[in-house]
Amino acid sequence: MDTPLSVEDAGAQPDLWLTPRRAPKDRPHYLGHRDRLRDRATAGGLAALPDYELLELYLFRAIPRGDVKPLAKQLLARFGSLGGVLGATPEELRTVKGVGEALALDLKLLHEASLRSAREQVARRPVISSWSALLAYVKTALAHEAREQFRVLFLDKKNQLIADEVMNRGTVDHAPVYPREVVRRALELSASAVILVHNHPTQGTFVPQDHGLNRMNPLNNLPL
Repeated sequence: MDTPLSVEDAGAQPDLWLTPRRAPKDRPHYLGHRDRLRDRATAGGLAALPDYELLELYLFRAIPRGDVKPLAKQLLARFGSLGGVLGATPEELRTVKGVGEALALDLKLLHEASLRSAREQVARRPVISSWSALLAYVKTALAHEAREQFRVLFLDKKNQLIADEVMNRGTVDHAPVYPREVVRRALELSASAVILVHNHPTQGTFVPQDHGLNRMNPLNNLPL
């Protein structure tokens, strides 16, 4: 005849329906990483973070769980820099494993916000007296374009920015432009002068030229 279990014996039996807890040494290395990174950003400022950690912080918002450090590093490796990531097209971004349509849109929203911020800095001051701000804006807009792009900045008589428009997009080494279209648009905007800008993707440069409607005064080519 079997001997019945005592109260102590019954209490010591394992519950087979419960999932065993992980040993501390088996915990994923990234647990708590998000909080630690946020704390570092708060304490030391965002400017102190390397590009991949800054990108990580942004990815936290689009990807609420999991380790996004590998994805941040993949994006930087694929496009060469943080600016390259933001300047990539949605189609190019989606070639990176882990980037879906929603994340690609989020990254393009960040790029558009940076463009508008740069444009505001230019628009608040006369263009000629804020040449460094103009160059910073043009670099933001063109530095990572894979194809040649011809854009025109239209100025009023005080050399302030009226509009910045892409007049044409071309191939990797060619972007046609039609002077009559530039003049027609300048007349529509009542512009007094224009700055013509185009990039050379294969050479990593852009060329700004300042042309008054009644004069022609090309500036020197400036390296990107």
